[in-house]
Amino acid sequence: MKLKELEGYLQDVAVFTKPKIKLEQYPTTPHLAARMLYTAHTVYDDIENKAVGDFGCGCGILSIASVMLGSAYNVGFDIDSDAIAIAQENCEQFEIDMDFILTDLSAVPAPSSSEDGPDGTRGSYEMMKGKLDTILMNPPFGTKLKGIDMVFLKKGIDLANHAVYSLHKTSTRQHILKKAKEWGVECEVVAELKYNLDKSYSFHKKESLDIAVDFLRFEKPQPKSDA
Repeated sequence: MKLKELEGYLQDVAVFTKPKIKLEQYPTTPHLAARMLYTAHTVYDDIENKAVGDFGCGCGILSIASVMLGSAYNVGFDIDSDAIAIAQENCEQFEIDMDFILTDLSAVPAPSSSEDGPDGTRGSYEMMKGKLDTILMNPPFGTKLKGIDMVFLKKGIDLANHAVYSLHKTSTRQHILKKAKEWGVECEVVAELKYNLDKSYSFHKKESLDIAVDFLRFEKPQPKSDA
């Protein structure tokens, strides 16, 4: 599948009708989602035939793109049962099978959910330990809960068997590179992008705003096989 074709399909993914500001719910645009997944697939071979997790999956656009590019298994993690319901509707529209886990990724440690989500989805991200090759995320940037972007990132790195892909404000690049070194993972700035945020909350004064973001890839060191 070509990049433009992928982006075209993603235009039909439904987004939040009533986004929740406390969760910093901003949909990943088809433009960004297509480029993230197409790069992970064609340049790094981290999607096709891989088990893929989507942290803060929201309406599921990253997972849907992953399935279109041949992933073997997908699971979305989100704290919001309403978002998961939208993601499930999107999956039904595209005839895509994926699992969902209702869990609070901001908690330390992440607890099992005490309430059932859509179709009984519940649990903790830790139940997928060792089962996922690649983690995708467009985490909250931390405007409402300071440092939550790094909490998401660290948990993704802990969970992934191989690679993590994430979007972060360019202004935080040096901090993230420093933390990646502390965590013992390689961090590559794959691309510098513009994240276009359309007006979606009443306090927004502009119809749209471009935010400079880094598309980052984190790779975990692989255990050496016995010769």
